[in-house]
Amino acid sequence: MRKKFVALFSFLCIFAIIAAGCGNSSSSSSSGSNKKSSSSSNATGSITAVGSTALQPLVQEAATEYMNNHSGTTINVQGGGSGTGLSKADEGAVDIGNSDVFAEEKDGVDASKLVDHKVAVVGFAPVANKNVGVKNLTKKQLIDIFTGKIKNWKEVGGADQKIVIINRAEGSGTRAVFEKTALDGATPVKSQEQDSSGTVQKIVSETPGAISYLAFSYLNDKVLALNVDNVKPTEANVQTNKWKIWAYEHMYTNGEAKGLTKAFLDYMLSDDVQTKLVPKLGYMSVADMKVEKDAKGNVTKK
Repeated sequence: MRKKFVALFSFLCIFAIIAAGCGNSSSSSSSGSNKKSSSSSNATGSITAVGSTALQPLVQEAATEYMNNHSGTTINVQGGGSGTGLSKADEGAVDIGNSDVFAEEKDGVDASKLVDHKVAVVGFAPVANKNVGVKNLTKKQLIDIFTGKIKNWKEVGGADQKIVIINRAEGSGTRAVFEKTALDGATPVKSQEQDSSGTVQKIVSETPGAISYLAFSYLNDKVLALNVDNVKPTEANVQTNKWKIWAYEHMYTNGEAKGLTKAFLDYMLSDDVQTKLVPKLGYMSVADMKVEKDAKGNVTKK
């Protein structure tokens, strides 16, 4: 009887060990399967985003963070201006076209083919050399300066100094936004033109009498951001449209995004980017806006 009990006990112990082993094996297999499934859902490869230099710092830093956390991915980010971004996206030559303007505002682009991904809002401000002696301009004065009617800073209460206009190149989204929202569609006088926001910032800071315009993300203590009609260029004023010189930052795809392009665009709209990188780099989240704007410039309250 004792022998039968010992045998039965031994059998039960062995069964329990085998069952436990099977259970562990099943759990491990399930975990491994989940990891594999999760890993296989992470798209790899290489994509290119081209266009707006106003949006470039945000996309560049987000791309760097994404690549650091996703091995096997390469995201090339280049400038060239919104016109280039929209044209290249329209042609299918790049995966993402970055733009400060709606595709509908760009001549020669088939907006119906492009899918809009609004990833941020950016304010733009007129900027001047710090020694011009002026901190505020009326909108009329701003228009008269850029159209060449006012040629010296003393005419607007500043230093006796010639005004040097630094414009953005044709095709620049920043230029398009500034002309539409700050100059009421007026055409600026012929002047020096620059493709890069960074270059404009440097030239204005170093050139006596210079004036231009920059995205908030490029404002620093080397240039003077001017008030317009006594309204300050601040994020709070942009959110209510009290400061009217602003635009969405768009990332356009030719058709619906897929693969790594979709994964990266999803990341651009994630909390990691929207609540951390966006404010850190001087942009605003679309979610923080109290108004919205359409391609025709119509502004309505949310």
